[in-house]
Amino acid sequence: MPIFDYTARDRSGKYFKGTVESVSAHEAAALIRERSLYITRLTLHQKSLFSKSFSTVTFSKVSRRDITNLTRQLATMINAGLQLQEALTLLKSQTTNVAFAEMLNKISREIQGGGNLASALELYKHEFSPIYIALVRAGEASGTLDRVLLRLAENMEKDQEFRGKVKGAMVYPVIILSVMILVFEVLMIVVVPKLTDLYDQFGADLPIQTRILQALSKYSVKFWWLGLILLFLGFVAFKRWRATLVGRRIWDGMMLKIPLLGTLQKQIVLVEFTRTLGMLVGAGVHILDALNILVETMGNIHYQEALKEITKKVEKGFPLGVLFAQYPIFPPLLAQMVKVGEETGKMDDALMRISIYFERESEQTVKSLTTAIEPLMMVILGVGVGLFVYAVITPIYNLVNQFK
Repeated sequence: MPIFDYTARDRSGKYFKGTVESVSAHEAAALIRERSLYITRLTLHQKSLFSKSFSTVTFSKVSRRDITNLTRQLATMINAGLQLQEALTLLKSQTTNVAFAEMLNKISREIQGGGNLASALELYKHEFSPIYIALVRAGEASGTLDRVLLRLAENMEKDQEFRGKVKGAMVYPVIILSVMILVFEVLMIVVVPKLTDLYDQFGADLPIQTRILQALSKYSVKFWWLGLILLFLGFVAFKRWRATLVGRRIWDGMMLKIPLLGTLQKQIVLVEFTRTLGMLVGAGVHILDALNILVETMGNIHYQEALKEITKKVEKGFPLGVLFAQYPIFPPLLAQMVKVGEETGKMDDALMRISIYFERESEQTVKSLTTAIEPLMMVILGVGVGLFVYAVITPIYNLVNQFK
């Protein structure tokens, strides 16, 4: 589809530049005008040789926050009585994000051509997960699309907030570790070579720890490029190994066994699993369909393989709560709550309650992890500085003794 470059201004006189994808210049102009912009220039985009060579490479400009806002606004508009087509047109006219507007335009066209929202969203599988599409399809089939979208929006907002807390807890140790590496490199490249020259001038007898430090310094000065190459090759090799089935099993298993961090990862997986399964069941998706969708979204292969086996047994008629109890990777509380949900016929309510419990537990684990990391980083920093000082001071102390 052709791409057009445009320059336009809004009612206040502010100018905007961008690109728009459309079948013709007339439709491109109409799309820009829908955003309350007045076109001053519209030309066919001229691709460079580089862009032509890599025309198949595309980069999504639609953020997760855009999808969350879209979900909540659609739920509000549909609940207020607007038709889906009208709601999409209104949202398209309000956004200044060109990629987002193009996405809404294509979704709107698909619906206008006789498709439903779920089938239109399948055109953008990168932005909309299989779970999202399944929930929308269930909402359309049951006539509760507004409630499903509202619940989806709340879930996405909670997920963003939860992930933000986890990432926030990791910021401090990452900063400290980065500063430590930077300081160590400066010492190796600047300070240690000068001290080495001083020791050579006085003919000092260097202990083993100082010779190791000296060798590391020479390596950092002369072969820094080799270190970068080895680091890059090591990273590529690790990524390839991690992508294999054996690599995933070993790595994911190790991550689950790390104190505190492994507990946190288990809780994150369980929060996402119970919350999403509760939403799918609550929206009317059959339990087998819900489990099959979730299998592909599990972030840890051990949980994924366990859920695959559970799904096969559920298909044969075994109760879900009993099956969860057979796998130690799932906590007993989950099995008990699922049993209660099956007995009372309120599976979705039981799953949402247990997801709230796991979320609270994970927040407490994040606090404990943050509390534990700070002194641990200080200990590592102190040990590193102590070893460095010991390696530097010992030859000086020996020289002083020789002069005495």
